[in-house]
Amino acid sequence: MAREIIDLEAQARTGTGKGAARQARREGYVPGIIYGDGKEPTPINMNYNYLLKRLRQGRFLQTLFNIKVAGGEEAHVICRGVQRDVVKDLPTHVDFMRIHDESRINLFIHVEFVNHEASPGLKRGGTLTVIRHEVELEVLAGDIPDHITVDLTGKQIGDVIHVNDIELPAGAVPTVSRNFAIANIAAPTGLAASE
Repeated sequence: MAREIIDLEAQARTGTGKGAARQARREGYVPGIIYGDGKEPTPINMNYNYLLKRLRQGRFLQTLFNIKVAGGEEAHVICRGVQRDVVKDLPTHVDFMRIHDESRINLFIHVEFVNHEASPGLKRGGTLTVIRHEVELEVLAGDIPDHITVDLTGKQIGDVIHVNDIELPAGAVPTVSRNFAIANIAAPTGLAASE
């Protein structure tokens, strides 16, 4: 269930500070930094259109990347932040953190619901109300799940699905200790009124 590691391309940035960052933006790049793992931070530039395309594919902050800096290092990284222009909502800076495959990190993982047709509650006209589309889990960096799956088989109207009710991927642990709700099956309004 772990995803394949996607390659990202970047270039080393020579200068640091506001001036160098503004110059990079004028030349069609998004300035960024790679930090962590006990090494010196590496300033980088990423092609603006290349980064924007990756951001629009979704789940950018939940994906393990193999970043290749031209003429420099290659490292496994995870994006820890994308700063955006307040008006245009376009990227202006990106932060990556170096990690080992054995590192444990907190990420928001997408929740996927399956077997809608096998739920008696949904067949009777109930509505699946999703409370959390993503759940924050502590996972191994080398084994980041693409999603977690919630099976709706046998779920009746009024059933609540909690995080402890679903099978999490091996090594994944919720960051919150309480048994929080992920979804429920609500009664249709006509049924609720007649009861």
